[in-house]
Amino acid sequence: MSLWVIRILFLVLSTLGGYAVSAVQPQLISGPVLGVLWGFGFGGLLIGFDHMLKGFSLRGFSAATFGLMFGSIIAWLIDRSQLFVFAPENSQWLIRLSLFLGFGYIGMVLAMRSNREDFSLIIPYVRLAPRNKSDDLLLLDTSVIIDGRVADLIEANFIEGVVIVPRFVLKELQLIADSNDPIRRARGRRGLEMLSRLQRNTRNEVKIHEADFPGEAGVDAKLVSLAQALGAKLFTNDYNLGKIAELQHVRHVNVNELAAALKPVILPGESLEIKIVREGRDKNQGVGYLSDGTMVIINNGQRLIGQQVDVVVLSLLQTGTGTIVFGDLKNILPAPAAD
Repeated sequence: MSLWVIRILFLVLSTLGGYAVSAVQPQLISGPVLGVLWGFGFGGLLIGFDHMLKGFSLRGFSAATFGLMFGSIIAWLIDRSQLFVFAPENSQWLIRLSLFLGFGYIGMVLAMRSNREDFSLIIPYVRLAPRNKSDDLLLLDTSVIIDGRVADLIEANFIEGVVIVPRFVLKELQLIADSNDPIRRARGRRGLEMLSRLQRNTRNEVKIHEADFPGEAGVDAKLVSLAQALGAKLFTNDYNLGKIAELQHVRHVNVNELAAALKPVILPGESLEIKIVREGRDKNQGVGYLSDGTMVIINNGQRLIGQQVDVVVLSLLQTGTGTIVFGDLKNILPAPAAD
């Protein structure tokens, strides 16, 4: 159910409640019109307050409540110390109010800035979250959802946690899927299929987050702000977004960099078994690809297109887009006789 349906229902109930109070207790609210206005205003005020708390998680609320309680205890201890007993009677209430407001505010700010380990120092042997389930938050951007390799990593148990997909990322995927460009449309539909695949995986919970951050201009800025608010790890394929996250001290993983780090090391002299799929740019060359997409150029391989062959690595060329491997056929077959 959409949040706005719940908000409208609550506003209607508040308005009816105001009317009911005016009918039952006319000494509190005189007249049904005033009761309706009071109920509508009360419901609208709470909905506005709820709208202001977008991106404020239950974990943040719990931390703020604990900080308020801790600050209030300190203020109460100072008040009970009789430190202000000689202050004038008419100003003692102002001192107490300042104490509780000041220490309550400081306690809330410190608690929200602290992590779980800081709470463990205050309350030994007590954890604020169950340890039998990972509480890591995995925030996915549009590029990594379309790419799909993060789903493979989750299904292989390489990464665990609660998968967070913001509502604004879901809208961006839908816009791409509805595009007039067939390539963009295919990418968008692939992204939606990847999300369905993630939701079918019972090992990791997938949550759609409603935070929007209207003050931020683009999706990238909203993602970084949401990652900061939730303390989540951002997964992306966008190099620039990764650098922005790094500058703002947001934990992030670039799946392309992860894949590059996990590529097998190929050295000259090694043997590879590869299928030649097309001819090369130079004469008699054949081209094949490794499972990770690395291009292999095989000398004298043009006549063996479509066949699986053994190749000996001669050299490697590092380019801006990756590595190109050059090799020779291990067992050179005689050329077919001319008719």
